[in-house]
Amino acid sequence: MMKIFTTQLTGHFNRILDQEDMNIEESARLLAGALIGEGTLYIYGCKELHGVVLEALTSTEPLVRAEALLDEAGQIKTLSPEDRVLLFTYRSTDEKAISIAKKLSDQGIQTVGVSALIKNADSGLQEITDLHVDAKLRQPLIPGDDGERYGFPALMTSLYVYYALSFTIKEILTEYEDDL
Repeated sequence: MMKIFTTQLTGHFNRILDQEDMNIEESARLLAGALIGEGTLYIYGCKELHGVVLEALTSTEPLVRAEALLDEAGQIKTLSPEDRVLLFTYRSTDEKAISIAKKLSDQGIQTVGVSALIKNADSGLQEITDLHVDAKLRQPLIPGDDGERYGFPALMTSLYVYYALSFTIKEILTEYEDDL
């Protein structure tokens, strides 16, 4: 099982790398704008994708000037136009993520969404956020003997996108500092 899972997950990461490279670059530039200026980078992760927020804030390599988007009461913090938001959810059709993105858009806050793009949906996160990275995980990775699939590593794929964004942001900030 683990060999199948590893092969599928590696293929999944490669699809993100190959197909989302430009979206990751553009998104990192947008997010770095807050860090070059006076803004803060706010991060939100739906359900267990909150693990991305924990990684960004409390890991051994925390993201510079990053904060959780929601306060202790679960409300969106007060943001300024210089701030940016990075929003992680499972699918582009997630109602809660869409609601948060609409509130941010109404406030003029630039936002990057990361989710599996659900094609043929009436509306989605990608239409509300300024930029969107397709996490591509639309179904579990391993086919079972009974026809059902299992193994839905949403946190792993979200962390992969997070690190791609984080590394690119660091490169952008280094280039900016070198040009000063």
